[in-house]
Amino acid sequence: MAEHLLLTPRLRLRAWTEADAADLFALASDPEVGPRAGWPPHTSLDESLGVIRTVFNNSTTWAIVLRSTDTPIGAIGYGPSCDCHLPARCDEPTVGYWIGQPYWNRGFCTEALACLIEHVHYSTSLPSLISGHFVDNPASGRVMEKCGFVPTGEFCTDPTLVDGADRLIRVLRWERP
Repeated sequence: MAEHLLLTPRLRLRAWTEADAADLFALASDPEVGPRAGWPPHTSLDESLGVIRTVFNNSTTWAIVLRSTDTPIGAIGYGPSCDCHLPARCDEPTVGYWIGQPYWNRGFCTEALACLIEHVHYSTSLPSLISGHFVDNPASGRVMEKCGFVPTGEFCTDPTLVDGADRLIRVLRWERP
C-alpha cells in the first residue's frame, strides 16, 4: 500500500483500502472514464476489489480523496501500477492518474499531480518521470504541463491499453530541477 499520506488544500492522497471498493466501482464503471486512461470500465464490484488488492496495492499508488469527506474521486501513482510502453529512460517511472467524471474540470487532477511531484522531488532521488496522454484527451496533457511536464516531441502507441494500438499517445517528461 502507499506509504505516505499526502495532503493538498482539498485532497488527501492515501492508500486504497478494501472498504473503497464500492466507491471505486461507482467511478471506474463509467464508460467515459477508463478508456480515456487506457483501461476498460470495471464490470463488477469484485473487479474493483481485485484492482485494489493487486494493481493499487503498492507504495506508489494512492487514492485521491476529498479531505472533507474522505470519498475517493480517482487514483494517482507512479511505477508499477502505471507501467505501459512509453519510451522511458532506464529506471524512469511512468506517472498515471484518472479522476471520476463528476469531478472533472475542477482542478483536482492538477492539484493531485502537483502533490505527487512535490513528494517525488522531496522524498525520492528520482531524476525524472515520464507520462503521456492520448491525443484525443488533451485535457490530461494540460494537467501535465501545468505541473511541469514538458512534451518530448515523441508519440507512440501502446497495444496493451484499451484501443491503444490505434490511438496516438503524446509523451511528456518531468525532470528534477
